[in-house]
Amino acid sequence: MRIVSMVPSWTETLLECGCEVVGRTRFCIHPERVKNIPIVGGTKAIDWDKLAALDADLLLLDREENTRPMREESPIDVFTTHVTSVDDLAPELARMATRLACPGLEDVAARWEQVANRPQGTLKSWRDLPGVIEWLCPPTDQAVGPFTYLIWCDPWMAIGPDTFIASTLSAVGLPGDLLCPRDSVDGNPKYPVIDPASLPPGAVLLASSEPYPFHRKRDSLTGLGRPVAIVDGESFSWFGVRSLSFLEGVSAQ
Repeated sequence: MRIVSMVPSWTETLLECGCEVVGRTRFCIHPERVKNIPIVGGTKAIDWDKLAALDADLLLLDREENTRPMREESPIDVFTTHVTSVDDLAPELARMATRLACPGLEDVAARWEQVANRPQGTLKSWRDLPGVIEWLCPPTDQAVGPFTYLIWCDPWMAIGPDTFIASTLSAVGLPGDLLCPRDSVDGNPKYPVIDPASLPPGAVLLASSEPYPFHRKRDSLTGLGRPVAIVDGESFSWFGVRSLSFLEGVSAQ
């Protein structure tokens, strides 16, 4: 089956499982061989003429990543997933495996089920947090306390509790009730605009390496006067084989 994938996480996963991906978004950057696959748009829009030229059988979308018009206007069959937590991966991958008749996806689904069902511990020290690229300002108190996970700057945006990133943070042992301020400037519960100055004193900032490249723009974090770490955003947010391998590695430590 010739597949156009508009979900970077799924593109990587499909290729690793031996599926034929013939079209992708410009944000689909893994694995390396993805560079040979034509780009047909981004996660929010598709060039339908480019898609038509690929003679594809199926358009793969996700409700959190892509838009409803992409689903409704597609000239080819559409398969849509909905991933908002670690618990969603096994059933969604099983559905996908059946639709695509792909044993490799079945294997990945089984691995995700093991990760989702394992007992979760509680992180005791910030020193033990996996996925840290660099502590720009380590906390003076290493005991895990209130924190916010930043995904954007200008405006400052964080993740809310009902997101896949939040569930990944919980899976590595961070307390779920401390993931993000419940009140936001713009009323968006999943990816709220926040004011860092309004956070509790001593709150730790976890700045994701993507989608905003905090790892290349450290200046945006200096001067906030708070403990801050740059973390590997792909490990926490790419919900296919990448975050799976990350969480399996955490469980093996």
